[in-house]
Amino acid sequence: VGIAGITTDDQANAAERRAAGEFVRGVSEARSLMESEEFPVESGPYHLYIAFNCPWCHRVAMVRAVLGLEDAVSMDVCFPSRTTVSDDRGENLWRFAPDGIVTQNGRHVSFPECTADTAGGKSYIVDIYAESGMNAARSVPILYDKVSRKVVNNESSEIMRMLETVMLPHAKRPINLYPELLREKVDEANTWIYTDINNGAYKAGFSSNQDVYETAFDTYFAALDKLNALVESNDFITGDAVTESDIRAFTTLWRHDPIYHNRMKLNQAFLHEYGGIWKWMGRMMAVPGLDSVSHAGILAQAKQGYFGRTGNGTIPVGPRGYPECYAQPGL
Repeated sequence: VGIAGITTDDQANAAERRAAGEFVRGVSEARSLMESEEFPVESGPYHLYIAFNCPWCHRVAMVRAVLGLEDAVSMDVCFPSRTTVSDDRGENLWRFAPDGIVTQNGRHVSFPECTADTAGGKSYIVDIYAESGMNAARSVPILYDKVSRKVVNNESSEIMRMLETVMLPHAKRPINLYPELLREKVDEANTWIYTDINNGAYKAGFSSNQDVYETAFDTYFAALDKLNALVESNDFITGDAVTESDIRAFTTLWRHDPIYHNRMKLNQAFLHEYGGIWKWMGRMMAVPGLDSVSHAGILAQAKQGYFGRTGNGTIPVGPRGYPECYAQPGL
């Protein structure tokens, strides 16, 4: 548990649980915070490294976009498929490929949002960590200090919270996503959204143990029932205004129909079968700034990341109309 609530699985007997087929999320290593002597709150020095297919990265990018922090915090985007055994540096590494790569299905694929490392000139995320003396780390997102050339933090929930709070004075749209009067409700919602929906989707999709999968499956859809009831009576999860909890839930549910229903075997229902959630998805798509990081081009990267390095590497063409249909829940 970190400053932004539950950030990972229970680590008790993690090795044994993994060996038994359970997906157990690891612990983020870099946990420094802004508003310290080493990392003061400023506009300009800080930089994000993300990959849009990763939901933990995506939610950080969503907060940045909704608040309008693009000028205050710069950002680079990795290619959505990590390396394979054929890469000279080894497999499962995040890398920069602005010109694209030849993917597992034999096609050359590129995405306009993918960049080079404009802050440090590296080709692989592991090299950014190595410069900070973190030779075992390899995950994204990363909050990076361009002045000291150090990794500040790689826990998405804490990066979100810093952008929402101490960086809020630098936002073009200073929406209070973590309002003081709602913090208890936001923290409570964040807990079950994380365990049952965000991480629950991964526990269902990446566990090889049938019992773990079925438990995660049931828990995930019970959480959707709970969410549906909340947003049938409120515009957003904690009331009439969007908060951090909505962004946390939206990041997973934006993936549900076109990716997780298939890839994570979460195939009990599509979102349109939940009247409250379907209308809430429309309200979320209308949040200013969110469209810049939730359009069809971003979904194409998410599909590439989830399907492009599993099985035969083919990318699903459908379902048609996503994510545009989320913005038109009346259709």
